[in-house]
Amino acid sequence: MKKLPDTRGYFGDFGGRFVPETLMAPLAELEAAYRKAGRDKVFRATLDGLLKNFVGRPTPLYQAHRLSARLGGSKIWLKREDICHTGAHKINNALGQGLLAREMGKQRVIAETGAGQHGVAVASAAALLGLECRVYMGSEDMRRQELNVVRMRLMGAEVVPVDSGARTLKDAINESLRDWVTNVRSTHYILGSVLGPHPYPKMVRDFQTVIGREAIGQFKKAKRTLPDLVVACVGGGSNAAGIFTAFIPHEAVGLVGVEAGGRGPGPGDHAARFAGTGAATGILHGTRTTVLQDDDGQVLGTHSVSAGLDYPAVGPEHVQWRESGRVSYTSVTDDEAIAAFHLLCECEGIVPALESAHAVAYATKVAPSMSLNTNILVNLSGRGDKDLSEVSLVDGSST
Repeated sequence: MKKLPDTRGYFGDFGGRFVPETLMAPLAELEAAYRKAGRDKVFRATLDGLLKNFVGRPTPLYQAHRLSARLGGSKIWLKREDICHTGAHKINNALGQGLLAREMGKQRVIAETGAGQHGVAVASAAALLGLECRVYMGSEDMRRQELNVVRMRLMGAEVVPVDSGARTLKDAINESLRDWVTNVRSTHYILGSVLGPHPYPKMVRDFQTVIGREAIGQFKKAKRTLPDLVVACVGGGSNAAGIFTAFIPHEAVGLVGVEAGGRGPGPGDHAARFAGTGAATGILHGTRTTVLQDDDGQVLGTHSVSAGLDYPAVGPEHVQWRESGRVSYTSVTDDEAIAAFHLLCECEGIVPALESAHAVAYATKVAPSMSLNTNILVNLSGRGDKDLSEVSLVDGSST
């Protein structure tokens, strides 16, 4: 199997580096620093030590007995990224890039955030490493994720509301890129997903592949085999890339990415780039990928009950995986995700992030039709403390 991306940062026809000239030099610097770090035993040992002692890795593999019994059919297992320090998988990448920033002599880091989990992770890493931190967040997402705004500020980060556009993740990325263009000498942009110009899609994926590597070892130890199906939610796609990458060579294992079906298939009502309507190849935030857009190439608005999935594009490697047929993509609606949120709470005493609840929802759909001797592994990418007010709001409006 050909190793991707290629030297230009392409995953087949997707990826690349489409940025202003001002950012070409810092991206080349970042690529060189990342390559050097990959060969540096001290860097690797430092990161591994932080992942163990600060993040709490390895995260558990957990069999959801009561949920599986309620549904019938396949057994459901959870990779518990929700147990990570800061509450989600985002810390794996934030620490890696934070260490890179320090290696490059940058004293300041910036980040975008949607659900707030990446922002909290970057704020935590910056506090640990002694770096100045600014996080851009859409004002609508700040309303939905107020708890995470408080957490970021407690750790010393400046949280800047973004009032342009839809006031969500896409707009926060726009502002982060503007800041980086202005402050490239002192600042590193810790992009939170497998998006953006090369080397970000590769680098973020690589920092997250610890999830899948652990899961394979844990599953073999528990069952002496691999799961029949691995499921993860897909916004930009970092948690899915983190668990899928290690399983890609194991062709007997099915891989399914679950997008945000939102309120329905109409323009502006969802964030399903593959499973929805209005998607075409385009360039957004420095990479060639699949983008929700109108006939004139203007980026469409999106909607999801989960702030972390509310984004009009997807990481370029996901597009390549879909075109190759190795990974399948589907979507679940807001209502289905909310129902799965409640079901996991009630059956297992685990409160999932609304993003992760999309993956749980798909697993609950397909498990009853699968045989009793099969296994589904769900990447539980984050915990749902941050979503309690939004769930309460939705529940209240539906009664």
